[in-house]
Amino acid sequence: MFGVLAFGMSVAGFAQQQSDSTKVEQLEEVVVTDSKFNLKRENSGKVITKITQEELQRQQGKSIAEIINSTAGIEINGTKSNAGQNLAYYIRGGRNRQVLVLIDGIAVTDASQIANDYDLRLLNVDQVESIEILKGASSTLYGSGAATAVINIKLKTASKDKIAANFTSIVGSNQTSDENNYAIEDFRNSVSVNGTLDKFNYLASFGNQYTDGLSAISNGTESDPYNAINGNLKLRYEFSKAFKMNAYASFDKFKADFDDAFSGIDTDDISKTNQYRLGIAPEFTYKNGSITLNGAYNNIEREIVSSYPAKFNAESFVGDIFNRYNFNDSFYTVLGVNVQENKMESFSIPFGGTDFEQSINPEEAKFTIIDPYANVVYVSEFGLNVNAGARFNNHSEYGSHLVYSLNPSFRKELNFGYIKGLASYSTAYITPSLYQLFEPTYGNSELKPEENTTIEVGAELNIKDKALFSVVYFNRDEKNFIDFIDLGNFEYQYKNVDEAFTASGLEFTANYKITKKLALNANATYTKVEENLNLRIPELKVNARLDYQLCDATFMSLSYQYNDDRRDSVYNNDTFMNEDVTLKRYSLLDVYVSHKIVKEKVTLFANVTNILNEDYVELFGYSTKGRNINLGVTIRL
Repeated sequence: MFGVLAFGMSVAGFAQQQSDSTKVEQLEEVVVTDSKFNLKRENSGKVITKITQEELQRQQGKSIAEIINSTAGIEINGTKSNAGQNLAYYIRGGRNRQVLVLIDGIAVTDASQIANDYDLRLLNVDQVESIEILKGASSTLYGSGAATAVINIKLKTASKDKIAANFTSIVGSNQTSDENNYAIEDFRNSVSVNGTLDKFNYLASFGNQYTDGLSAISNGTESDPYNAINGNLKLRYEFSKAFKMNAYASFDKFKADFDDAFSGIDTDDISKTNQYRLGIAPEFTYKNGSITLNGAYNNIEREIVSSYPAKFNAESFVGDIFNRYNFNDSFYTVLGVNVQENKMESFSIPFGGTDFEQSINPEEAKFTIIDPYANVVYVSEFGLNVNAGARFNNHSEYGSHLVYSLNPSFRKELNFGYIKGLASYSTAYITPSLYQLFEPTYGNSELKPEENTTIEVGAELNIKDKALFSVVYFNRDEKNFIDFIDLGNFEYQYKNVDEAFTASGLEFTANYKITKKLALNANATYTKVEENLNLRIPELKVNARLDYQLCDATFMSLSYQYNDDRRDSVYNNDTFMNEDVTLKRYSLLDVYVSHKIVKEKVTLFANVTNILNEDYVELFGYSTKGRNINLGVTIRL
C-alpha cells in the first residue's frame, strides 16, 4: 500500500501557495500578542512565531499540538503517542502550569486540572485561523500562567460572501514501527458554513476525529480508541462604524481509552472530557482608540473510569476590559482590568465504598482574581522601541502580587532590510491551582504563587524578500516552585520549595527563500535545565522544513525533527520509588504533498510521517507512532 501511495503522490505533484511566513516579506508582517496592538514585526521587541492560515493549510492532517511542536523552544510531549495521550508542555524548561493558552485573545484554563492548564486536544485545527506564540514571562499583559509562553490561537471568521462552505475529510493509518499493514484507523472530518449579510456575519463549524489501532502502553495488545467532536458558532453585528458586537458558543468533547501504565497491563480505563464555552466581545472604537470587553464562561466536566474512578467539574468566568489608545503612531497605551472567578468540585469512591462521594467542595474550592494592568509601547523614528508594563494581582486566597516588564529594542534600517537588537526583563507568577489548594489529602491552603523572572537578549536580521534570521538567549529563574513532597509514611502534600531553580538556553530561527519556488524554514533550541526540572526536555532540538512550489497548483514540503536524549522518571512498584531512565535521541522525517484542482476549489493532500519508520520512545512505557500515512481532501464552495 505504501508503494502505491508514494507513486500516487509523485504523479500528483507538489502544491499549495506559500504562506506569509515563508514569503519572508517580514516588513509587512503584523504581530499582536506582545502588546495587544497591531504592530509591524520590526517594531516588536520580541521574536514571535506566527503560524498563518496558509501554513496551517499545508500541514493538514496534523493536530494543533503537533504543529506547535515544530516551533523553536517548544517540546509538547505526547504528540507522537496514542491520540488520547495526555499532553505535557515543556517550554524553556517549564511545565504546563507556566504556559497560557488564549483563544481569540481570551485566556482559557481548566480549573479542575492540577496544573490549571488548557488541554490542546480539545481544539480542532480546522477551526483555527492563525497562531501566535510569544515566549518569555508575559504576566503583565496576560496574568497568571504566562511565565514561559503565551499561545494565542485565533479562530476562523466569516467570509465576505453571503454564504460559503468548507469541507475537509482525512483518512489515515495509526500504527507503531513494528506494524506495516497501513490499515485505515484514523478518520477526521470537518464542515463549516459562514457568510456575511450586510452588517451581520456568522460562522458555524463542526468537526469529528476517531482514531483507533494503537494501544496506550507499549506492551499492550488491545487498541485504545480516541473519539472527539467539536462545534463552534461565532456571530458578529456592526451596529455602527464605532460599535461592534461579537458573540460565540462552542462545545468540545473527547473520549479516550487508556491503560494502567503503573502495572503495565491492558485495562479498559476511559477518560472523558466535555467543555462548553460562551462569550461576548463588544468593541467600541473612538478617535485614536478603542474599548474592548472580553467576557467568557467556561464549563468543563471530566470523568475517569478506572480502578481509581473520579469526577471533576470546573467553572470559570473571565472578564477583561481594556482601553487601547494611540497618541501619535509612536506612543501606544493599554489600560485594563482583568477579573477571574474559578471554582471546582470533585467526586471519588472512598476505600471500601461503592458510590461516589464529594471530595472537593465548590463552595470552598474557589478563588477570585482582580488584576488592574497597564502597558506602554513607544516606537521612535530613529529605531528605538520600548515595551513596558505592570500588573497588580489581587488573589482572594493569598493576597496581592506585583509583576512588571521592560522590553527595549533597537532597529537599524539597512539598504537590504534591517537588523534589530532586543532585550527584556520580565516577571511572572503562577497561582496555585484549586486542586493544589483544596484537595483534602494533598492540598495546602498556605501555598504561595510561583514566581518567574526571565531575562532575554537577542538579535534579528531581515533581508528583504529573502531571509529572516533570529537568535535569542534566555535565562529564567524560578522561585516558590510548587512540588509534590514526600512527608514520610506514605504521606504527600503540595509545598513551596525554598530552593530557586534556573533554566537557560538559546533559540535560533532561520527562514530563507533560496529561490522563488524553494524555501527553507529551520530552528534549533539548546536548553540547559537544573536536574530537578530536567524531565523529558531535550538539551538540543532541531526542526527544519524545505518547501517547494512546483507550480501554482502543486506544492510539497519535507520536514525533519531531531530530539536529543531526555531524562524520564519511572515509578518502581517494588521499591516504591521513582527511578531515572534515559530516552534515546531520535530523528524523524515527514513529507507533505498537496494539489489544487477545479479552479482551486478542491485540494487533495497526503502526509507520510516518520518516513524511515524509526523505532524510538517518546514516553517510557507508552506506545510511539511509526511510519504512518494519511490522505485528505478539502472542498471550498
